[in-house]
Amino acid sequence: MFGRKPLEERIADRRAHLPPLKEGQHFEHGPAKFVFIFLIVFVVVSHLIGLVVLMALDMH
Repeated sequence: MFGRKPLEERIADRRAHLPPLKEGQHFEHGPAKFVFIFLIVFVVVSHLIGLVVLMALDMH
């Protein structure tokens, strides 16, 4: 459309110019990494808060 390559070809060209990925040192999607780490931290912190609340109420 309007003299541009199709989207698939533009993506393939962009991927071809990237360096090869290093094993174990790459999380492909930055926002997904942020969400993943946030959820892990949220679960741990909420469990710790719940433990403190239960200990304060002597309901353990």
